[in-house]
Amino acid sequence: MHAVDPLVRNNVRVTGTPNGPVIVFAHAFGGSGESWRFVAPAFEPDHTVVVFDHVGVGGSDRTVYERAKYDSLHGYADDVIELIEALGLGEVTFVGHSVSAMIGMLAANQRPELFARLVMVGPSPRYLDDDGYSGGFTRDAVDELLDSLEFNYPAAVTSLSTVLMGYPERPELTAELAESITAADPGIAAEFARATFLSDHRRDLADVTVPTVILQSTVDNIAAPEVGRYVHEHIAGSRLIEMSARGHIPNLSDPAELIERIRESLA
Repeated sequence: MHAVDPLVRNNVRVTGTPNGPVIVFAHAFGGSGESWRFVAPAFEPDHTVVVFDHVGVGGSDRTVYERAKYDSLHGYADDVIELIEALGLGEVTFVGHSVSAMIGMLAANQRPELFARLVMVGPSPRYLDDDGYSGGFTRDAVDELLDSLEFNYPAAVTSLSTVLMGYPERPELTAELAESITAADPGIAAEFARATFLSDHRRDLADVTVPTVILQSTVDNIAAPEVGRYVHEHIAGSRLIEMSARGHIPNLSDPAELIERIRESLA
């Protein structure tokens, strides 16, 4: 078996200022590196900017997908570590949106020397409700979503895009998100959703040692403000910044504020 080049596997793109501080942007479920196109360029004048695609979406190499590896978020975290190492980078600022906030956390817990800080945009360590914990979803609701992705992908895409975007008055954003999800490999997308919505990384929050900032939207149907506060309370020394943005995908709906808040996180 030939060795896999992480830069090809994850369709890694590097722009910006050579030798500048490095900022890595990681996309959410349903997106790709293109989800950052309104945000990442703002950091190019003074940063080395890295954007990539998780396996199964965008320009990633879908042929390397292995269910045994990617049936949990740890497989995606391993990819992050490998691509940072392949670029010869260290002490990066990792901006992880939604599930990628947890992926970045797992990578940083494993290799903290590679990370200067974590910036978590709309993070959730567990989407399922539990005793004394409100993740926002019942098990029945998640099972229904996962079954729909497996057996009726087009209908699931329409429904999920509406919930993820959370901006019914801007249907063009919902349509763009639906197009992005549709472009993903349906089988891989369904498994990625399973790994995302059935994960529980609450205990991993206590292991975070790198400086962490949580950026939380005011209204978020996927990761509610109380979930953002939970993450903040369980990561020692973390900082919570509450945004005026609404919805779960501020990189598309409110990129100007998100740029401002990320800049604030870097201060």
